[in-house]
Amino acid sequence: MKIALLSYSTKPRGGVVHTLALAEALAAAGQDVTVWTLGRGGDEGFYRPVDPEVRLRIVPFADGPAGESVGERVLRSIDTLREAFTAEGAGAYDIVHAQDCISANAVGRCVRTVHHIDHFTTPELAACHERAIVEPYAHVCVSRTVADELAEGWRLSARVIPNGVAYERFAATDPALRARWAERLGPYVLTVGGIEPRKGSLDLLEAYALLRARHPGVKLVVAGGETLFDYRDYRARWEERAAELAVEPVVLGAVPDDELPALVAAASAFAFPSVKEGFGLAAMEALAAGVPLVVRDLPVLREVFGAAARFADTPERLAVELGDALTAAEPERRAAGRELAARHTWAEAARLHIDLYSALL
Repeated sequence: MKIALLSYSTKPRGGVVHTLALAEALAAAGQDVTVWTLGRGGDEGFYRPVDPEVRLRIVPFADGPAGESVGERVLRSIDTLREAFTAEGAGAYDIVHAQDCISANAVGRCVRTVHHIDHFTTPELAACHERAIVEPYAHVCVSRTVADELAEGWRLSARVIPNGVAYERFAATDPALRARWAERLGPYVLTVGGIEPRKGSLDLLEAYALLRARHPGVKLVVAGGETLFDYRDYRARWEERAAELAVEPVVLGAVPDDELPALVAAASAFAFPSVKEGFGLAAMEALAAGVPLVVRDLPVLREVFGAAARFADTPERLAVELGDALTAAEPERRAAGRELAARHTWAEAARLHIDLYSALL
């Protein structure tokens, strides 16, 4: 089959990580795969090398005018990708599969993976989100919980195909690189995903201040954060609150792809207090690395992680669970986490996608 997978960015966000890993697994299974995306900020390639068996089409996307709103930028993103795909890709593929609302709006008739369901107040974003759910002719969700949300809210039936995880990449990291992170940071709680409302960053900050009372030598390290949206106000509030609490988290920003597994593996615990998720790929990578995991108590995260994680629904509870994760050896829980992560392979995800595509054709 000739398959087009579409994303909105070249940066290391969860949906982009998913798109590239799925594309490579589909290509390894003998499919003809092209990944389409927007090259923001002059990007001509993705954040990491991509298997040469996967074709890449990165559509240039220039910076907008001063004062461009998020809604305006989203609409311009859709128009730019639509123009390029209509000119070069329309009719060229057996399957067109969009991974986000921008690409789904850009390409029209498509399969759509709904990673999680957002609720926007900006009119342009709300309309984009709605069209990207109701207009595709087939849907995939990465968890049963999100598929149930889709069924309840829109009466749509989605095929559930969980994420894979690059298990060996996180399970067998370079000892020298781990030691380098440990020497630089000391003992640390890690979170990946940046500082934004959906990631529960303010709650984690409050929890860290409480955790420091019991574990004064532990740092909070925040990695990642590439996003289309403007969270400057939220981040300013986060920084103000950190000063009020007299804590100084280490904010790394985007970490080079080849350094990320060792950063994860060297952590004393991994915090994942997101208020909305579809699967939790970064948390699954932490389990692959054998790192104790504490997540927000959400139905979707209960579904995905079960007994392999600790759960918390308030900053106070998060602080307690992180403290216990730092001190309890729990080899059985760590082993269960590794086993869970190892079961989620991209090869299996690709096989299930091929089954779906074949049925649709």
